[in-house]
Amino acid sequence: MAVINKTGTARQEATAPVRRPPLPIASLLLGALAFVGIMVSIWAIFLYAPTDAIEGLSQRIFYFHVPVAWLAMLSFVIVALGGAVYLWREDERWDWLALAAAEAGAVFTTLTLVTGSLWGRATWGTWWTWDARLTTSLILWFLYVAYLMLRSYLGKTSTSARAGAVLAILGVIDVPIIYESVNWWRTLHPAAEIGTPGALPPSVVLVLMLALVSFTLFYCVLLIQLYQLVRLQHLSWRLRARLQAVD
Repeated sequence: MAVINKTGTARQEATAPVRRPPLPIASLLLGALAFVGIMVSIWAIFLYAPTDAIEGLSQRIFYFHVPVAWLAMLSFVIVALGGAVYLWREDERWDWLALAAAEAGAVFTTLTLVTGSLWGRATWGTWWTWDARLTTSLILWFLYVAYLMLRSYLGKTSTSARAGAVLAILGVIDVPIIYESVNWWRTLHPAAEIGTPGALPPSVVLVLMLALVSFTLFYCVLLIQLYQLVRLQHLSWRLRARLQAVD
């Protein structure tokens, strides 16, 4: 009798209508700010920022390439941080954050390589060269792919979360290497110009900062949505496993 009641309860939970939670106010505000910021950034990139005297119009890729590269590195730091806190506190919410950040980071790293190749073809005359920063960025992309493949192979289990956390913590060392690669090795990439007096015109810095803020806001919106998706996937998988155990 207890088994029948338990089965009936589990089936009622599974067939009950799912209430759609209201979209958080923070997501609405961030989404609106991101949309306005990106629209203003696109206007500033093509109509306000000056055309580079040497590279010409292809230099405008710079305003897209730098923000997505920044977010690609930031996202892996979040993956490693989420994994480390999960190992410490065993709170699955941090693992959900790490997995969501990995999915977003893989997209932004791909965009980094694509925009970098387009810019390199226009500036250097080649789609790809084994430049130190390009190579370390490619390694970051492989780290994202390895993380997502590992999580997919092990499934939605604590073993998967722990293995992913260890991989992210070990792999995050690539992020400072990417950033310092132009200082440690001779590369085709120029040294850091932001913050150096006179390196860039004020209008270029202004447009770049606007693009960085706008893309970061968009990333925050995307991360929130991916976190909610990962959370629902784990909860639905847990409920399905519970129903199968009862049957």
